[in-house]
Amino acid sequence: MVKVRGVAAGEARRAELDEGFAIRTAEDVARELGQMKGVVMKAGQMMSFILDGLPPEARSMLESLQANVEPMAPSLAAAVVEAELGAPPGEVFLDWDPIPAAAASIGQVHKAVTRDGRVVAVKVQYPGLDNTIGSDLDNAQMIYRMVSAVALKSLDVKGLVDELRARMADELDYRLEASCQTEFVDRYRDHPFVRVPEVIAEYSSRRVLTSEWVDAMSWEEFLADSDEDARQRAAEVIFRFVQGAIYRVGVFNGDPHPGNYLFGHDGTVTFIDFGLVKRWEPGEFEALIPIIDPLFERDAEGVVAQMEQSGFLDAGHELDPDSVLEYVSAPYTAYFTDTFTFTEDFTQGVIRGLLEVGGPHAAVMHKLTMPPSFVILDRVVWGMSALLGRLGARNRWRAILDEYRLDQPPVTPLGQAEQEWLQGQVRRPDR
Repeated sequence: MVKVRGVAAGEARRAELDEGFAIRTAEDVARELGQMKGVVMKAGQMMSFILDGLPPEARSMLESLQANVEPMAPSLAAAVVEAELGAPPGEVFLDWDPIPAAAASIGQVHKAVTRDGRVVAVKVQYPGLDNTIGSDLDNAQMIYRMVSAVALKSLDVKGLVDELRARMADELDYRLEASCQTEFVDRYRDHPFVRVPEVIAEYSSRRVLTSEWVDAMSWEEFLADSDEDARQRAAEVIFRFVQGAIYRVGVFNGDPHPGNYLFGHDGTVTFIDFGLVKRWEPGEFEALIPIIDPLFERDAEGVVAQMEQSGFLDAGHELDPDSVLEYVSAPYTAYFTDTFTFTEDFTQGVIRGLLEVGGPHAAVMHKLTMPPSFVILDRVVWGMSALLGRLGARNRWRAILDEYRLDQPPVTPLGQAEQEWLQGQVRRPDR
C-alpha cells in the first residue's frame, strides 16, 4: 500500500500519480460521462443478461456500453473524500492507497486503514454525477428510444426505463446503498457460507461508502484456481443467496455481475455492491407466486390464467395455452428434472429461443409483456443462470428452490447448515 500523509506526500508526487490517469479533473468526468454515457452504460449492464441471444450488431453495441469509466486521478478521488468526510484521505485514514483497487460505472474503490486499525474498502463516487447523470435521467424520451433499439418489441420499454431511472437515481446516493447493505449484513450475520461486508458508517456519506475489506478471490481468480468441488459449492451458495433473498427476505440485489462476488478459500462467498436493490412492493410477490405452481405442473391453462391475472398477458389475446407454456417454461428447464447441469450452451440457447422474433413463438412474443416490477427480477434470474452456466453447476435445483418456495426440508449439506443457522437466529434473544 502506498502511504499518503497529506501535504507530506508532496506536490510533485501527487502530480506524478495523477499523470497516469485519464480522469484528472471534474471536466474530465463530464467528458467521460457525457452524451448520456453513464445512463447508457447502466442500461447496457442491466440488459447484459440477454447479450448472448442478441444479433451480432446489438451484442456489439451492448458490449461497448458496458466498458467501465477510466479511473480517477488520485488527487480527484482525494478531493471527493475531503469534501465528503471533512479532510484529505491522509488525515481521515491511518493509511490510504491512492491507486484504486477497482473501478466501476459510477465510482472506484480504494484500500485504506482506519484510525483504529481496520482495513477497509472505500468506494468514492465520481464528482458531478448528480448533474451529469441526474439531468440525463430527466430525459426519459431519449432513454426510451435508446432501449427500444435493442429491446423486444413486446417488452414494456417504458416500464423498464422507469424502473431503470428509479434504481439509477438510488445508486447516486451511497447512503441508500449503505442502508441496503447494512440490512443484508444484519440478515446474514454469522451465516455459514454467505458473507456481506460491514459498513463503516463514520467513514461513509452520500458520495463515499466505506466497508470492511475482504481478502478473497475475484471471479476470474476463482475460475482459474478452483477445483470442481469448489465450483459446485460456490454455485449452490450463489443460488441459495439469490433464492433466499427473493423468497425469504423480499429484498434482493439486482446486479448479478461477476465482479460483485468474492470467493473465500474456506468456501464462503462474499456479496458486494448493493447499489441496485429491488424491494418487493405490496402485492408484487403475491402476483408472481401463483404462476410458478401451474408452470411446474405443466398446466397450460393454469399458467395462462395466472399470467393474465398478473399482467403478463392481456385478456382476449387468443393465444394457444400450450404454445404459451412451451415458450415461458423454457427458462425453467432446470426445475423439471431431479438433477440438472447448467452450461453456457444451455443458457445461450434458451435466451436465443426467447429472442427469436421470427421463430415458432413469434405470436406469443408479440403479445407477452413484462410488468415493470419484474424487470429487475428477470435480470437477477438470468444473471444467476449465466453464472451457473459458466461454473458448470450441477445439483438438485428444484428441490433446493422448494426449500425457499415451499419451506421444504433441506436436501444438501449446505441447506442443512443454513437451516441450523436459521434455527439459531430464531432462538437469539435479540431477535
